[in-house]
Amino acid sequence: MSFIKDISDYIRSGESLNENLGLEIEHFIVNDKGVQMEFHEISGLINQVGRKLGADIIYMDGYPVGYYTGEYSTSLEPACQFEISINPYSDIETIKNIYEEFIELWAPIFEERGYHFETKGNLPLVECGIITPDDIPLSPKKRYKYMDEYFKRSGRYGKYMMRASASTQISIDYKSEEDMVRKLRVLQKIAPVLSILLENKVDENSTLPGCDDKHLLRIQEWDDLDPDRTGFVPHSLDADFGYDKMAEVIYHTPLILLTDEGETVNVGHQCAEELVENNIIYEDDLEENRKKRLIEHFMSMGFFHFRVKKYIEVRVADSVPIDRALGYVALLKGIVYSEENLELLDRELADVDELSILQDAIDRIKADGFEAELYDGRTACQWAEYLIELAEHSLTQEDKEYLENVRAFWCYSK
Repeated sequence: MSFIKDISDYIRSGESLNENLGLEIEHFIVNDKGVQMEFHEISGLINQVGRKLGADIIYMDGYPVGYYTGEYSTSLEPACQFEISINPYSDIETIKNIYEEFIELWAPIFEERGYHFETKGNLPLVECGIITPDDIPLSPKKRYKYMDEYFKRSGRYGKYMMRASASTQISIDYKSEEDMVRKLRVLQKIAPVLSILLENKVDENSTLPGCDDKHLLRIQEWDDLDPDRTGFVPHSLDADFGYDKMAEVIYHTPLILLTDEGETVNVGHQCAEELVENNIIYEDDLEENRKKRLIEHFMSMGFFHFRVKKYIEVRVADSVPIDRALGYVALLKGIVYSEENLELLDRELADVDELSILQDAIDRIKADGFEAELYDGRTACQWAEYLIELAEHSLTQEDKEYLENVRAFWCYSK
């Protein structure tokens, strides 16, 4: 059996009749001057708190970098962005309660040391030009060392992405290959609207060095990071796209590094296929658990706006406060878990049939924000209101209340 078939089968194994949503939020942990907590201090706290909770401690290169409780996991991103990843639930209230318990646990610990949580798309000190990414150390993980070296050659904003960006991510279930393809297709087409709807800047006039565009700074960083692994999912609007095509994308994405059997090594531009061909990975010798870990690693090295794993991962939103994040969850719930809304949007956006059209919409929003003219001559502002209205019609009264947080954020952002 080929590795591509193994990857395809792995994706297929995610099929579920559930309608759950997982939520991840990355936070900056900063003091009153906006300076982040250093790795060794926060790593030590993770170890202490995780053990006190009786959680499973997650190690990387010998360092405690997170823990798993059964309801959520934590992890440290490249420059100590502190992420919570909440297990998928259908009930938004459950997601809210788990997040609030996490904050109630950690906020006093950080406050005692003079730090607090900050949710922004970019570290405020960097966005405002007070410091540069060069002033921020990376976590002492081999993974980030190799990525940092690679991105210095692949684009302009690798330092910004790794050291100074933070996002909100949502995972979505699919029940079949057809369902996955349609959900991904619709989500990618509305992604430009979602990205401006969840933009979270410090200064409305701030820009990145070398660029005049005032919107989607975090997306700008990703778009100019590395064309081999960013942007929209290759071939995802093709008529024959499905599990196998997605598996091919994953199998042929350059890996930068390989983490296998507890070791992380630099493999540069080689993709999984080349590692097999060059006998760095012996496919026939892999037992199932090791093969699964390798597949998950291959998937993790694609940084597209969307990932397809055993769920669809939506990666276009800035890090936002929890009330707005829950509103975002409600918005996507009202769209992707409504057969009527999915069918309607799929039909209305049928003429948006090339990835270049999606990228053009992103580029227009980078320049003009909510006033950018997108599909059918409607502005991003009009599309945002339309999506909110569609979601509202399919949600329960309780979930509609969460949706108001997105509308309030949108109106404020305008």
